[in-house]
Amino acid sequence: MKEKYYSLDNILAKNCQYNVIFGERSNGKSYAVEEYILKRYCETGTQGAIIRRWHEDFKGKRGQAVYSPLVSNDLISKYTNGRWTGVYYYSAQWFLCRKDEDDETKIVKDTKPFCYAFAITEMEHDKSTSYPDVTTVLFDEFITRGGYVNDEFVLFMNTLSTIIRDRDNVKIFMLGNTVNKYCPYFSEMGLTHAMSMQQGSIDVYSYGDSRLHVAVEYCGNRDKKGGLIKRKKKSDFYFAFDNPRLQMIKSGSWELPIYPHKPVDFAPKDIKFIYFIKFKDNLLQCEIVMRDKYNFTFIHPKTTPLQSPEKDLIFDTDASALYTRSRKLGQGINKRNIVAKIIEYYNNDKVFFSDNNTGDILTNYLDWCRKATLTD
Repeated sequence: MKEKYYSLDNILAKNCQYNVIFGERSNGKSYAVEEYILKRYCETGTQGAIIRRWHEDFKGKRGQAVYSPLVSNDLISKYTNGRWTGVYYYSAQWFLCRKDEDDETKIVKDTKPFCYAFAITEMEHDKSTSYPDVTTVLFDEFITRGGYVNDEFVLFMNTLSTIIRDRDNVKIFMLGNTVNKYCPYFSEMGLTHAMSMQQGSIDVYSYGDSRLHVAVEYCGNRDKKGGLIKRKKKSDFYFAFDNPRLQMIKSGSWELPIYPHKPVDFAPKDIKFIYFIKFKDNLLQCEIVMRDKYNFTFIHPKTTPLQSPEKDLIFDTDASALYTRSRKLGQGINKRNIVAKIIEYYNNDKVFFSDNNTGDILTNYLDWCRKATLTD
């Protein structure tokens, strides 16, 4: 049975300016958009742009390899009726090319590139250049577990502004693997239901009276009745180890690390202090537990309203003038020096969680603490 890879058909039918697509790794998301860019160039002469986080993502053979799968599948020759057969990468630009008929050691390339490379971290260097023929933008791997650039969303918007200028004919694709639910782009773009979407579904967001629409797809194949089809790959058996994080590779489930769970049962009397952490839409209750020889902090979701929000010690990413509030864990040492004692649990790996998702929320909050500035 021929493997079925991702198709843009369903999300293109929504006709939105932004198209956010996430799911399992190696299911053809990038290939589909790269083919879309190539096809449009061959048919209309309009160009594409590929955005990545780091300049190093395009250096040398990495840049040359971007369009290699399309070359291997003879799509260059197909869409150009044999005029061009390959892709040549030079100076952050991709050109269609072929071997010289008189000297096969030489390469003949097209007079203009069909696609440009942009790095968010190099945005300042591209401001003075114009790209009037770019109508398709691909931001690949917008979801990461490796860490985001400071003010990344603003830098991404500035990169788009450099490309788009004053036009309204640009379609943007943002592609990601399901490696980290707590992606800042979800909150920055108001994609409130992205983390709870069912695989195979598409949501469309609108923004007041503006013309802006964003389509969000948690990609997965569905049959005619709407049921989810699990796409089996020949390579799945390589990842059959008993580790839940590998489900992202095999099925597109969100990747969750394994965090330490509650080490021992305890009673309410064993809870000596309670503090809270608020990150995005998640409120975590954190308990300092002392029982016999055990001394640790236990973290679980807070599912009921706070009883004393002005008195409770709360670490909240939103700024507050309250004495009991701090944005970053490790700031706001109060007169009892309780924050310093809390930090000791984290420094000594005495932190335990009710479930892996709670651990992931805390990990992303701590990552935010390391990078946040006053403007975040």
